[in-house]
This record gives sequence, structure tokens and C-alpha cells, in this order.
Amino acid sequence: MNTTTPKMIGKVLLAAVLCTAAVACSKKVKEVPPGDMGPGTGTTTPMPDTGPMTPGAYGPGALDTDACLRTRVVYFDLDQDALRPEFQSAMACHAKYLRDRPASRMTLEGNADERGSREYNLGLGERRDNAVSSALQANGGSGSQITVVSYGEERPTCTDSGEDCWARNRRVEIVYTAK
Repeated sequence: MNTTTPKMIGKVLLAAVLCTAAVACSKKVKEVPPGDMGPGTGTTTPMPDTGPMTPGAYGPGALDTDACLRTRVVYFDLDQDALRPEFQSAMACHAKYLRDRPASRMTLEGNADERGSREYNLGLGERRDNAVSSALQANGGSGSQITVVSYGEERPTCTDSGEDCWARNRRVEIVYTAK
């Protein structure tokens, strides 16, 4: 097989993901500090270099400032491990962050509600982790940057009994361990 074929496929996939991410994620606006009216005004304040040099690439501060990257909890329907459509754009953003920041690492923490046996809920949490991991990798994220761990029903965010509470516990949390 020709060694340039995977590179070409990678470039085409990267272009498609970047287009998706550009549409899905909010526009990043560079704020101008007071007193800095831009070039030619005579009063410029140097901006700190907090990100990569590639235009449009995520820097470490984007995790707190970019609306798309702040989505770090993915919710699931009852007894389901399929990713819901409303989380697809967030997966594209997180995958782009992983591509832009090769040293970054994340842990996917799968959870389930209290119903079902301990073993079933651990397995369901793992299947949910794998669904999120697959979505990230399908959008160009590297599997070597992703760790999955299932907590099953052991780490509820809500301890009441009822559908509203159970729905909040059926989730995968995205935790960045290295930015």
C-alpha cells in the first residue's frame, strides 16, 4: 500500500472535521484590553502568548473560554449507550482540542443511575465511555490521549429517586488530566 494514502486520508478527514468544528463551535472573539485600540494607535498592550501559533488552533485556556469545550458532561437515555445527536458538535470540538494539543489527556468517566445490578451498571458505564471515545476518535481525536473508567452507579450527582434525578446520573464526564 502506498504510504501517502493514509496521510491523504488523514488530511481529508482533518479538513472535514475542521469544517464541522468551525460551524458547530462558537466564534472565538479576541477581546481588546482597555487602552489597546490596535495597530497604528500608538498605545498597544502586548497580549500574553497563551496558545499555539497555528491560527484557529485551541490553546489551553480554551477549555474555560470556549462554549463548545465547556460541554463536559454527555447524557444518555435509559439503558442506552448510543451518543445522543445534541452532543455530536461537542465531540468535534473536544477532538479538535486533542489534535491541537497533542500533550493533552482526558479521562472519560462513565456513570449509570441506581437501577440495575452493580455489574450491569459498571458495564453500561463502560459502554457509554466507549461510545464517547469512539465519537472523539471518529472526529480525529487520538485514542492514546483518552482513558476510560466506569463508575457505574457509585458516583451519583443526584441521590433522589425519580426520573429527573436518574437522568442526571446517566452520563459520561469528560475530565482533562493534562491540558
